[in-house]
Amino acid sequence: MRVYDSPRRPTAKAAATIAAAVTLAITLGGCGSGDDSEAKAQDSKPSTASVTDSPGQAQDNQCGGKSTDPDAALTRSSDIDIDAPVERVWDVHTDVVKWKEWQDAVLTIERLDSGAFSGTSRFRWTTPVPKSQFAPADTLTITSSVQHVESGSCVIWEGPAKGKAITIDKGTHLWVFTETDKGTHVHTQESWDAPLLDSLRGADRDAVADMLGGGLDVWLKELKAKAEGPAS
Repeated sequence: MRVYDSPRRPTAKAAATIAAAVTLAITLGGCGSGDDSEAKAQDSKPSTASVTDSPGQAQDNQCGGKSTDPDAALTRSSDIDIDAPVERVWDVHTDVVKWKEWQDAVLTIERLDSGAFSGTSRFRWTTPVPKSQFAPADTLTITSSVQHVESGSCVIWEGPAKGKAITIDKGTHLWVFTETDKGTHVHTQESWDAPLLDSLRGADRDAVADMLGGGLDVWLKELKAKAEGPAS
């Protein structure tokens, strides 16, 4: 779950409504009209900036039989190839307390449990929502609870995100790591559940979905840079 600055400029009506309600968005499209069936079809597409045709791409979109919610208000996925061993990528990704060292969008992070990263691990982290012409700057607090983990292979976590204006009731985030001839292929997908998101239509829904997809793309690129860089 990441804040991503969408290039789309919102209408005053939409931004005033959504920025007050969905603090995950920096700039969002608004509450205009649109065909909902087309919007739902758009939501199911992977982010266009992702690597999606790698021979080593993971085919499984589950971890221990668990996955993101296909009926959630918004769902997005993204993929990338990383020139580093699976073990290295996995260690970087699951050492969550060090996220803020390589992810610009992570302000603070803490483990809420002790010991090795496991299927019962919990962590709380914060990410900024920059000021826009429609909403003041804010900070989003996300509490993530791991639902299942298979070391070096996959992990899925979920939890709420809370800001001053709104709560995303449940964000579910799946990660799948696949060894390839050149290193590691990472597939990620995320779903957001919140009553307000259900009301979005057409271009407004697409704008929020694109923001979610863009956030996943940025996360993967930063993971790639860290994993391919010198070990710390």
